[in-house]
Amino acid sequence: MEVSNPLFFALFSNSIGGALPIPTVFVSAKVAPYSQIGEVGRRIALRRLVYMGRGLFAGKKMKNDRQKFRWSDRRYKKRMLKSREKHDPLGSSTQAKGIVIEKVGVEAKQPNSGIRKAVKISLIKNGNKLTAFAPGDGAINFIDEHDEVMVEGIGGRMGRSYGDIPGVRYKVIQVNGVSLDEMVRGRKEKPVR
Repeated sequence: MEVSNPLFFALFSNSIGGALPIPTVFVSAKVAPYSQIGEVGRRIALRRLVYMGRGLFAGKKMKNDRQKFRWSDRRYKKRMLKSREKHDPLGSSTQAKGIVIEKVGVEAKQPNSGIRKAVKISLIKNGNKLTAFAPGDGAINFIDEHDEVMVEGIGGRMGRSYGDIPGVRYKVIQVNGVSLDEMVRGRKEKPVR
């Protein structure tokens, strides 16, 4: 039997002598001459070998293979293990209400400089503590300690932080039931609790 690919020859020629018949396979290893592969390389390549399900009764194998390889997809893994529900402070909700604990200043990342105004919040629904950015010029002046605020994601990639504010994943959108943006623009006044 003539084998054109030296990797296949290395994989399927063994101590029995001669080359074995080559089935349909996917191999995720680089092609290298037989002399360079060696015994260890042959074992590694065989471990990565995946036989395709073929024939009349191949459905079960194909189904199992598909199920196995789906776990290498990051989004599938996150969804199946319920990572978002377990680790997200908002508990997989888009918005949540909390009570302001204190006002803080977060230093901007390089090359920018400045102190970004933010607040530390304790969420009402689960008691989780998080830091939320107060967007808008002078917005921090409308937020006081013990105010009830509503927060949502700041809009970074994959739910992460955004822009030059390190470690801040959330922003304040309401203070005591009134939109913070409306107060900053001067259209509404902050209600007295």
